[in-house]
Amino acid sequence: MSAEIQEVRDFLAAHHPFDLLPQAVLGNVARSVQIIYARRGTVLMKPGDTVDTLYVVRTGAAETRDPDGHLLARPCEGECFGVRALLRGGVAVNRIEVIEDSLLYTLSADLFQQLRQDHSSFSYFFAAFDGGRIGDAMKVNAKDVDFLSKQVSELLTRAPVTSPPDIHIRQAAQRMRDQRVSCLLITDEQGGLAGILTDRDLRGRVVAEGLDYATPITRVMTPNPRCVQAETLVFDAMLLMSRHNIHHLPVLKDGAVAGCLTTSTVVDSQSASPLYMAKKVHGATEVAQLKAVISQVPLLVEGLASQGASTHGIGHVVSALTDAVAVRLLNLAEARFGPPPVPYAWLAAGSQARQEQTAVSDQDNCVILHDSYDPVAHGPYFKQMMQFVSDGLNECGYVYCPGEMMATTDKWRQPLAVWHDYFRRWIEEPDPKALMLSSIFFDLRLIHGDAGLFEDLHQTVLEKCRKNRIFQAYMATNALTHRPPLGFFRNLVLISGGDHDHTMDLKHNGIVPIVDLARVYALAGGVKAVNTFERLEAAREAKVLSTDGADDLRDALEFISMIRLRHQAARIRGGMHADNYVSPDELSSFDRSHLKAAFGVVKTLQAALASAYQLGRF
Repeated sequence: MSAEIQEVRDFLAAHHPFDLLPQAVLGNVARSVQIIYARRGTVLMKPGDTVDTLYVVRTGAAETRDPDGHLLARPCEGECFGVRALLRGGVAVNRIEVIEDSLLYTLSADLFQQLRQDHSSFSYFFAAFDGGRIGDAMKVNAKDVDFLSKQVSELLTRAPVTSPPDIHIRQAAQRMRDQRVSCLLITDEQGGLAGILTDRDLRGRVVAEGLDYATPITRVMTPNPRCVQAETLVFDAMLLMSRHNIHHLPVLKDGAVAGCLTTSTVVDSQSASPLYMAKKVHGATEVAQLKAVISQVPLLVEGLASQGASTHGIGHVVSALTDAVAVRLLNLAEARFGPPPVPYAWLAAGSQARQEQTAVSDQDNCVILHDSYDPVAHGPYFKQMMQFVSDGLNECGYVYCPGEMMATTDKWRQPLAVWHDYFRRWIEEPDPKALMLSSIFFDLRLIHGDAGLFEDLHQTVLEKCRKNRIFQAYMATNALTHRPPLGFFRNLVLISGGDHDHTMDLKHNGIVPIVDLARVYALAGGVKAVNTFERLEAAREAKVLSTDGADDLRDALEFISMIRLRHQAARIRGGMHADNYVSPDELSSFDRSHLKAAFGVVKTLQAALASAYQLGRF
């Protein structure tokens, strides 16, 4: 092997993903490499050009821009370009220009495709450039065990056993025996759910009461029972069953009965540790019991992460447990202080509202009171009630909000009319403080109380925002204050000095920028969803975000969140407090490369948002 070929081989071996190839294969690749010199200003490809070469930067740098001129990337030493064109039929989709005098290695398209075909790890690296994007890359090490994201319909293993309401008890019992089921779903003439009869009903309402078996079942069935839709998450369905102590939950699809979910069905299909925790929360009679349950959340998160659960699913579970604690404390408060004198709605804000908690965090909540609220007559009741709940949350580990964004603060415990006025002023007079408050209170979700109060406010606010392009532009400006830690030449920009030296803050510089982008898209489209994943999907459907943009941001959010969650789980295993500061030294070359790709997606979409709202004017 000549010295020149050996130098090429050694260079490739030091850079991902060529470091994944066997040494013998690397030698053959080095022999096939062509070396070219490109002067600054050379355009190597533009949209529509035929591309039959993969470029690897040996020295120098290039610049990739989309057809609209937006900067996408600046590949530098050791990085590849031309990949997307090769993966899409050999036709360039972007413009690539050399911005420094550069030495480039080139590989033929045939060799590139052969390497992808023969070496799966090499191929996986380029998933981030293909139609599958970062989402495909995440599947490399993921296990197909994400029970948390399953829909109820996936657990229904048989057709529903139903009956019209005009049969008597003996006929119902015989049908249940013959079909070997523990419940009978009673349907009306249109196939809708009219009631449910369970074996417990037969024991308690028929046998124990000595009722004649010829009695119509309408006398003993439960009419209009609680039910869920087929697309409801299994975890949410089980929380409902646990909260109301029911063992059979009818499932509807398009208004018709689709089946019945039972506790035994879920237990048979998956370990129920988070469900066990939820049941303990619902049955707690004092704060100490709630604290004991929530103290297990870090171990729960670590366990779910190790099983391969998605961060979307984990966030849903952890937030649901937080919801359950808040509801239980509100129930205990009402038992202690008596029923509320006027209707109220307890709302969560922040990551709890978005169902994106992955750890116990500080409180963000508020309360809407009915407009019949009298501060003199009713104020003391709600003040002591909210203090009881907030103190309980704090004792469980949900510490008081440093900014006092809590229902214990008088300003955030107000009648509906006052809340309408708050949002009107924030939207019509978007000063810096209003924008800060909007970023908090535009992520709200009802946890407990009068749903009508929240819906009244929510619908009005969404309509005002959708029609106010100027306010959207201010929110877009605010959304660009957090930037991903990606430098001019796609290098990772790290914190220098202090307690977090040589790390990246994946929360504020990775996840928050995507959350902020999704919020702006949601406001522009009048989208009701609060969860970031759901907002991106709804924004695509509302056509305020492109399909590619929505897919890319969802994949980027899941990947960045997964890296953060793995880091937190490792710290928990090591007996340390979970944080958001990740050093690139703890990541594999694979993860570093795809983390750069994810940050690149965010930068591109931030640039597109700035362009859409002409933010240079604000």
